[in-house]
Amino acid sequence: MNFLAHIYLSFDDEEIALGNFIADSIRGNKIDHLPSRIQKGVILHREIDTYTDSHPIPKISSKRLHKNYSHYSRVIVDIYYDHFLAKNWKHYSDTPLKIFVDNFYDLLEDNYTILPTGVQRMMPYMISDDWLYNYSKMEGIDRVLQGMDRRTKNRSKMNFAILDLEEHYSDFEREFTSFFNELITFSKQKYKSL
Repeated sequence: MNFLAHIYLSFDDEEIALGNFIADSIRGNKIDHLPSRIQKGVILHREIDTYTDSHPIPKISSKRLHKNYSHYSRVIVDIYYDHFLAKNWKHYSDTPLKIFVDNFYDLLEDNYTILPTGVQRMMPYMISDDWLYNYSKMEGIDRVLQGMDRRTKNRSKMNFAILDLEEHYSDFEREFTSFFNELITFSKQKYKSL
């Protein structure tokens, strides 16, 4: 799953959300310097990723893309799934998406000093371009995919993945909906056990 899903699956726990958000920027077990609840957010993020990577539904979504994007197909699916979460947000939260993401941006700014350097560098762009809110729009997902392609020095060809999303939109959305309900249940259980 991508940024928005990880934040959502922190169940309104700010410290867990911070850890869940920064986890990809932390290598191995180098989390001892972080507050305890943020460490638990990192752990939750990794549990979510392990569950997602082993689940058959995201594998179906990824297989549809594998011919064109090889090992990048899983990253693309994560981005697609964040789109469907944002697009269908009202089914998952009583808090409007714009308020939810603005509150999270405030949380990042309030905790800037403990964020990994890479996240500190990325954060101004994320906020100014309102990445999380714009996941709900096809143009927003297209911009994310273009950016990801640039980061791979145009090797991934992820800039073309918006076409695959358009072509198989209902299949990806159906798969997301089915999978995400199971992921919420799994994540709640892991969250409670932290």
